[in-house]
Amino acid sequence: MKTKTIVLIHGLFVNNTSWKEWKTYFEAQGYTVHTPSNPGHEGDPAKLKINIPSELKNVGFDDTVDHLVRFIDTLPEKPIVIGHSFGGLMVQKLIDLGKATAGVSIDGAPPKNVMAPFSTVKIVWPVVNFFKGNSPYLGTKEWYHQAFFNNYSKAEIDKLYETVAVPESRKLARDPLFKSSAKLDLKKPHEPLLFIAGSNDHIFPAAFSKKIASAYQDKNSVVDFKEFEGRSHFICGEKGWEEVAGFILNWLKNVA
Repeated sequence: MKTKTIVLIHGLFVNNTSWKEWKTYFEAQGYTVHTPSNPGHEGDPAKLKINIPSELKNVGFDDTVDHLVRFIDTLPEKPIVIGHSFGGLMVQKLIDLGKATAGVSIDGAPPKNVMAPFSTVKIVWPVVNFFKGNSPYLGTKEWYHQAFFNNYSKAEIDKLYETVAVPESRKLARDPLFKSSAKLDLKKPHEPLLFIAGSNDHIFPAAFSKKIASAYQDKNSVVDFKEFEGRSHFICGEKGWEEVAGFILNWLKNVA
């Protein structure tokens, strides 16, 4: 019997509300869909920006992995995991831990053992900035325009910022650079993985997503890659997201 449970994992700078339409989409296809929120990220984005959770100062990589593992362990079956950005790294980690039947990393962050290009470091520097300690980070509209919403007009960005952007943990963003737990075994057999990239992604360029996918070395394990032309890092929320979700659905029908 094929897995009919999906866990959607959000990335940094947004929360689980960003998956609302995806949840509806996959539920209409007969899946049971869960959208857990990372620690310190629960709530309405507009309210979180006004009252920034103090918990964000302490949230790290291992906390987030443990939070997801505990959640998955309550489910009646091993799920399919689909994650965006940092959530894509969580997908890779969960596959590494044997906690899922298949994984989809959308514009995903790299494990510790795949080095990011300078363009990535440059654009995420405001959040990883070591001189800021563990104070929570809230990106400006200008930063989101450059990093996330680069396919939108200023008026559209103002609205998206209000409804999508949330404060973030600097510790969570930095941890994968240093934590040994963020290093994955890229040689062992694993469940199927799909890597998706947008050709206009300013945080993780498509060529880098392809590099992460090609780092997996087991010849008998499924690793697929798909690039969507013109899509930004906001690929899961921007116009035409249904095409991306539909591609994933068809892929899952073949592997999961």
